[in-house]
Amino acid sequence: MIERIKKVLSTKDGKTILENFISLSALQLIGMILPLLSLPYVLRVIGFEKYGIIVFSTSLIAYFQSLTDFSFRVTAVRDVAIFKNSSNKLNLIYSKVMIVKGIFLAVSLLLITLIVCLYPPFFEYKGIYALSSLMLIGYAIFPEWFFQGIEKMKYITFLNLGIKIFFTLCIFVFIREEADFWLYPLLQGLGLIGAGLVGQFMLTYKYKLKLKVLPFRIISRTIRSNFPLFINQFVPTLYNNTSTCLLGLMGSKSMVGVCQAILTVINLGITVLDILSRVFFPYLNRKSKTFPKYKQLMFVSVSVISVLILAFNQFVFWYLNIEDVNAFWILLILVIGLTGYTFANVFGLNYFIIKRQDKLVMKNTLRASIMGFALAFPLIHFFEILGAALNLSLARWMMGGGLWLKYRKFRNID
Repeated sequence: MIERIKKVLSTKDGKTILENFISLSALQLIGMILPLLSLPYVLRVIGFEKYGIIVFSTSLIAYFQSLTDFSFRVTAVRDVAIFKNSSNKLNLIYSKVMIVKGIFLAVSLLLITLIVCLYPPFFEYKGIYALSSLMLIGYAIFPEWFFQGIEKMKYITFLNLGIKIFFTLCIFVFIREEADFWLYPLLQGLGLIGAGLVGQFMLTYKYKLKLKVLPFRIISRTIRSNFPLFINQFVPTLYNNTSTCLLGLMGSKSMVGVCQAILTVINLGITVLDILSRVFFPYLNRKSKTFPKYKQLMFVSVSVISVLILAFNQFVFWYLNIEDVNAFWILLILVIGLTGYTFANVFGLNYFIIKRQDKLVMKNTLRASIMGFALAFPLIHFFEILGAALNLSLARWMMGGGLWLKYRKFRNID
């Protein structure tokens, strides 16, 4: 087995995969570890309630993050991976992505302003929502899709790591009391905008990309062609963020803070799984026959991650100062959902999307997300924080399980 791995890594494709894996691992893992280092300090200084307010505002912004992305993190990566040696095609792709993102960013900021101004509980903390909106601008301009498509993910690593380290240091320097909680979204938003501006500078000067004015028909065609995948990327926010929003509305901001603190640990596992998924996505677009080995790797990985999280649960609760009586059950329910999430990643993104079965994935995502959205209300109403965790894991299993069943049928036909 070791000799076989060495043989694979000695090839050009193997070296590219290893380099991208190391780059994304450094970015994502340190990007998750840094918040874990600062989170106990943040919770101690500003408290679970103020942290819950920040999480609550971020959950609203997350709806619009999917809109501004408009599935380019999949379609643009796929297109760049195919046409990375054609400067004309890259200029066209770059122009389409930035124009469409700009349109939806403007729409998103307008809608956020209207929602916050018209809904009194949001208007009470209008400053926090305004500062959280800075993150949306940063996400929109950061060209992660390009670096992933050309399989140069080390640039994503360097840019993001510098910003995240700076953001973490600023937390300890500037947030000294509860009243400073507004600095948290401000620092985070400015950091993301800084990374986005540097990324755009690299695309312009290193890769000579130029933003061109495109005819309306091209923009319209781009929006129509991306729509199925946009639905697939956007609709999961109906159960992901709605669970957080409803918990804040039906329960308390402190519950939101506790739930998000536990989710931070779960998201560390998701980060590892996403690294593997994203590293192999460009490669599987070129060599789809290696899918069975990738699938096996993902299932082994999620099993190991799940066991490790549960084994160290007491340390996690001590470190984050979580004393909720239901903390272990919340963690267990969310860990079970990790496997469903992996199924969705394996059979959705890296199988059906690669095979251009975008509408099949969209329909499955719609069904699972609508069911998750509908279940969120009764589950959170009756079980509060436990219901939020249960809803999230059920929705992930409905999505992943549905794609697995379709894969079994599709594989026989294929």
